[in-house]
Amino acid sequence: MNIGISTPLPAYKVNAAFVASTAEKLGFESIWYAEHPILPVHTTSRFPGSDDGVIPWTYAHFADPYIALAQASGATTTIKLGTGITLIPERNPLILAKTVSTLDLFSGGRFILGVGTGWLREETEMMGGDFDHRWSQTKESLLALKELWTKDEAEFHGKYYDFPPVKMFPKPAQVPHPPILIGGMAKNVLRRIADVGDGWLPNRVSPQDIETSRKQLDSLATERGRNPNAITISVYGQLPDRQSAADFVNAGADRVIVRPDLKETESEVASELERIADKVL
Repeated sequence: MNIGISTPLPAYKVNAAFVASTAEKLGFESIWYAEHPILPVHTTSRFPGSDDGVIPWTYAHFADPYIALAQASGATTTIKLGTGITLIPERNPLILAKTVSTLDLFSGGRFILGVGTGWLREETEMMGGDFDHRWSQTKESLLALKELWTKDEAEFHGKYYDFPPVKMFPKPAQVPHPPILIGGMAKNVLRRIADVGDGWLPNRVSPQDIETSRKQLDSLATERGRNPNAITISVYGQLPDRQSAADFVNAGADRVIVRPDLKETESEVASELERIADKVL
């Protein structure tokens, strides 16, 4: 099984190079960093991960995922490097294209671009995103990114992003570009993946959900003339349990990403990753 690890919050207690190199030695397939660049002090947005909707204090304590993964890249050779997720409406594709392609090139083609549209209205709007139409903006950005990654002279003309022919190098190591995994549980998420993505990155799902969604994804891909086997499912943020991971894989998942408990020293992190490895690898 392909088993990855996510990064608990605060995400900067132990440097990414140590965490990633330890995870690689233990046999984990991938390491994932998420993002919220800011946490508004005053917000009416509800946190989707709890019944009471209260945003955890730890959501002010994300590391920048690209800097963390760049550090991880330099200390490893095989482990894949993923964002779980990048908030696409909060990043300009002209800048993000170079960030992604440089990281993918320097890591030897190990980057996975997990993306999302966000749920925190005030943050999205402060960062220049159109919260009410954030999928439309995200789709535009993904299309612009693909142009920048695959063409020597790229241009794009849309509602949110509009630029004349430009040159953007280096290109990513992966051809045509790193895989784009779309996160979330929106009702149209599978259709969106079939249209512009390379995989699904859900978190609050059951094996039964994965089995049903895998069939739907296969059908949607076939309708669009795409190879269903090229569209992956990576189940995010799960408890470290071998049977649970196997159930997800048997239901159609390609990867399961488990969540460690927060530890604040290198020795504690090493012990925690060893504990998880014993449970799932």
